[in-house]
Amino acid sequence: MNRRHLLLNMAALAGSAAIGTPVFAQGAKFAPVSPAQPTADKSKVEVIEFFHYGCPHCRDFDPLLEQWVHKLPADVAFVRVPAIWGNPQLKALAQLYYAAEATGDIEKIHADVFVAVQDEKAPLTTEEGVAAWVAGKGVDAKRFMDAYKSFGVQSKLQRADQVARAYRINGVPTLAIDGQWLTSASMAGSHEASLQVADELIAKARKAKGRG
Repeated sequence: MNRRHLLLNMAALAGSAAIGTPVFAQGAKFAPVSPAQPTADKSKVEVIEFFHYGCPHCRDFDPLLEQWVHKLPADVAFVRVPAIWGNPQLKALAQLYYAAEATGDIEKIHADVFVAVQDEKAPLTTEEGVAAWVAGKGVDAKRFMDAYKSFGVQSKLQRADQVARAYRINGVPTLAIDGQWLTSASMAGSHEASLQVADELIAKARKAKGRG
């Protein structure tokens, strides 16, 4: 599969039913997670963004999301989970994400990865391509690739796939709020509206925890 076809394949996955599809009520701006999922820290409201670097919708959403995240209350924990769906190319991009997270380079290169994958057609699904690309971004390539191939990153890849399956994620970007609700632009009507819905659900979760 050439790079152009690879990109188109990954973009198509953004809206595909790769995992069992939850049933959403028509016109609903969010949907319950059934069964509800455990969160990492019960004292905080957990927000997960499911995404992948080949998704043009995720790229459009990312700047809005970044601004929104910086305004979240201190008791809200935000995490990203890259979607894999059993696709080797998406797994490789998720591996790049977790390596960048492990080395502390994620803020430096995160937005650039979208551009590299979608516009520049950079070969970021191969070890050689990743090593050359991160070196060009001023990142310590040896340290990065050591993380890229580490057991810790491999464990996170397995966990990411498990989490997406548990939430029955079938399209990205999707936000999961405190293990209880899902929202997205396709449900809420726009990226901006999905963040407004997320705010409402966070407030609901905070109230349930005796805050807000």
